[in-house]
Amino acid sequence: MQEEELDLRQYWEVLRKHWLIVVAIPLIAALTSGIVSFFVLKPVYESVTTLIVGQKATAADSVDQAGKLLDYNALLADQQLAKTYATIAKSRTVEENVIKTLGLSQTFDTLNKSITVDSVPNTEVLEIKVDNTSPALAAQIANATAKEFSGAVIKIKKVDSVSVVDKAVAPHHPIKPKKSLNVMIAFVVGLMVAVGIAFLIEYLDNTIKTSDDVGKILGLPVLGVIPDFKLEERE
Repeated sequence: MQEEELDLRQYWEVLRKHWLIVVAIPLIAALTSGIVSFFVLKPVYESVTTLIVGQKATAADSVDQAGKLLDYNALLADQQLAKTYATIAKSRTVEENVIKTLGLSQTFDTLNKSITVDSVPNTEVLEIKVDNTSPALAAQIANATAKEFSGAVIKIKKVDSVSVVDKAVAPHHPIKPKKSLNVMIAFVVGLMVAVGIAFLIEYLDNTIKTSDDVGKILGLPVLGVIPDFKLEERE
């Protein structure tokens, strides 16, 4: 227990000795992150539209031996096709038509990176999400992508219909950067770096400063210490 207390005391002495580093680096890191997050990075907005793709049910899939409708089979088939629909929504044909329709200056690769298509688990619903620095443009791209996707999937997969559950609207709040979180993370990382630097400096410093250092190096008890007297000059 005493050894643990001694170790903790030594750690505290190292931190107190290099307190300027321990304090300055986290504050500088947090301040830099705050400036970048608030004044440099452009806010990014996300707009979402949701769709339902209806697959035509065959006679074998729609009626069982008892004559009951098997809607579950149709639902399961639609869920299995979700990845196919997502690929079609992000296809070059669909996205280049979006670029042409809206007159965008973006390339296919740039637009493709800003669009995400996900299927809602255990449903037939697809979500088309678009990120953009302009909230209005994000909504326009999402709705245009949904429209182009509807035409493409009906033509390619011969589905019954594609229904829009919710049209995309211009969001009011950006999804990133998360300014407060960035500042907090920068402060914590800066603190970890500062503590590491303080202990590294202490580790690399092999000079003898106290009588305890002499005892540790020589392995012998210190019998006495000669004080350092400074004689005042007399006029």
